[in-house]
Amino acid sequence: MKINANGTEIEILNNPSFQDDYLSLTDIARKKNPYEPKDVVKNWLRLRSTIEFLGLWEQLYNPNFKGVEFDSFKNESGSNAFTLTPQRWIEKTNAIGIISKSGRGGGTYAHKDIAFEFASWISPEFKLYVIKDYQRLKSDEAHRLEIGWDTKRELSKINYRIHTDAIKEFLITPELTKQEKSYKYATEADILNVALFGKTARQWKEETGNKKGNMRDFANVEQLIVLVNLESMNADFIHQGLSPQERLKKLRSIAYYQLNSLYNSNAANRLKGSIQNQIEQK
Repeated sequence: MKINANGTEIEILNNPSFQDDYLSLTDIARKKNPYEPKDVVKNWLRLRSTIEFLGLWEQLYNPNFKGVEFDSFKNESGSNAFTLTPQRWIEKTNAIGIISKSGRGGGTYAHKDIAFEFASWISPEFKLYVIKDYQRLKSDEAHRLEIGWDTKRELSKINYRIHTDAIKEFLITPELTKQEKSYKYATEADILNVALFGKTARQWKEETGNKKGNMRDFANVEQLIVLVNLESMNADFIHQGLSPQERLKKLRSIAYYQLNSLYNSNAANRLKGSIQNQIEQK
């Protein structure tokens, strides 16, 4: 993923551990020196104002930041003899705002807050170009995500219809009363609840003190994705004539596997971060 700041291409990485974008300082530095961008980064790191800014950022966001080592760098910074590489800064202070990648496609990357500060040091005008195209990229991502979630919502409605139709066709018999039919639908919903959340709707109500809404309203992104899949699979299991006990056993196993897969998925983490950003902006 890249942005183009007035003709300068800048690579962007998503850091899974921080769940945010990191911009290539190496690419930004090419605006000042296209031949030796590493030297530009090192010169910036020599400045006392830079060390103070990086230290403040780490203190805000990094509970494992080593303050004693930071103080040592701050005291030495600004002198003619002081030099600092990104690798040394990371190793000595346990910093997370800057990362260094070796090999092909490597270089120095920094959290967007830090990258914008570096771009400002290169040129205030250039910083504005970087921010402008970065915002354009985020706007495009949000638009694509909105379209994707509109589709996901429609698919969810379709899967829900498939699920209820299967219940109606194979489990609802003419002799059942209206109350018994309602109980049958609720029972099937609870099979999914137990498979995914480990409890029935009633148990959740009791545990939360009759909290308004239902447990699905408080599900996270990963759980909602798995729920859509479970509805479709349970409909298929009903068609196959499997008993409720057999279906629950299979669905629990599927839910466990899919949730583990999603929790370790970078794509799911990016999706969750993007959704959260949209919620905060509303």
